[in-house]
Amino acid sequence: MKLPFVETLSISIDALRANTMRSLLTMLGIVIGIAAVITMVALGNGAQNAIKERIARLGTTVLQINPQRVSQGGVHTASTAKLTTKDVDMIRERAPNVVAVNWQQDRDLQVVWKNKNTNVQITGTPPNFLEVRGFKLANGRMFTAADDDARRKVAVFGSELLKQFGVDDGEALIGEQIRIGGRAFTVIGVLAPKGANAGGDGDQQILIPFQTGRSGIFGTDRINDIWTLVSSEDSITVAMAEIQGAMRRSHKLRPDRPDDFSIRNQADLLATMGETTQTFTMLLAGVAAVSLLVGGIGIMNIMLVSVTERTREIGVRKALGATRSDILFQFLSEAVILCVLGGALGVAGGMVGAAQLSSSMGWKTAVDSQSILMAFTFASAIGIVFGVWPARRASMLDPIEALRYD
Repeated sequence: MKLPFVETLSISIDALRANTMRSLLTMLGIVIGIAAVITMVALGNGAQNAIKERIARLGTTVLQINPQRVSQGGVHTASTAKLTTKDVDMIRERAPNVVAVNWQQDRDLQVVWKNKNTNVQITGTPPNFLEVRGFKLANGRMFTAADDDARRKVAVFGSELLKQFGVDDGEALIGEQIRIGGRAFTVIGVLAPKGANAGGDGDQQILIPFQTGRSGIFGTDRINDIWTLVSSEDSITVAMAEIQGAMRRSHKLRPDRPDDFSIRNQADLLATMGETTQTFTMLLAGVAAVSLLVGGIGIMNIMLVSVTERTREIGVRKALGATRSDILFQFLSEAVILCVLGGALGVAGGMVGAAQLSSSMGWKTAVDSQSILMAFTFASAIGIVFGVWPARRASMLDPIEALRYD
């Protein structure tokens, strides 16, 4: 007589309970594998979310123009092309899809305030820095075009510099006198935190008016880089072509000469970073999944041992009317139960591990429902794949030979 589904499942659970310690140790490989996969995927998702946040902070319509080494005869020379305000004027004139242009000079200089001093990146830039670069003020104000024209010695602090100077509230710095490269400046503003992005860490710099920096700090007309704000994402490609044409005209490059500058689309750069992060995440998850394979082999090994130990039991059940399908289902369900329970414990362990990494090491993690569903599906599949052979072996036993087994 064929055993009901519920009764067969109950027999499987009782068999696992009879060897609780062995069952727990058998599940351990699955628990570790699932936990490792969940944790690695959570780290990857967190990294992806962080990159998306960076794109949002940076803006997808910002282009960066940098000088690059001059190539002569296919050989890169030690000299580097120069960027100047003439390039800025040419972009304004010949790039109609560019709505704003920002340029900057920067250099690391010693900054002194009271008894504190440190080396900080000093950035000379026009007042439209906030508009083009997407920064906001936390305290005070940004310097104006009048400040720039008058070459006033005023400065705006990046948010991360507050820690270096031992200040908790940016308001405490407003109106304070600091010395930049030996020259006195007045702090008039503090930027809101934005975080590092493809253009560097803007929170660790001090902004000063461009004209002030050019005449009193840097002593040169040379620009380190130019930033442009494009009218829309759809205009990025056209704007890049316009900027390239304007720059080549400004640098008087012949048609056969390569560009002595580079134009970087920040969104594309960060998207590439995202793809690299995703690939690295899949690699880590693949390595972690190896332990799942090991766990599956362990389950198959234990189930084969269990079949041998319970040969007489199988013979008795067959003699009482159990069919091959009943025996097959019993042993297969035991393997699946072990894997599913191991998967549940592994998911819990993975979530705890991801939370611990986030709290103790400051890494961003994100556990999503898709990875949990994938873990359960994979665990069940392992139970079926590695449980079929032992279950089939048990179902194929001859009842007379099984009853004779000692």
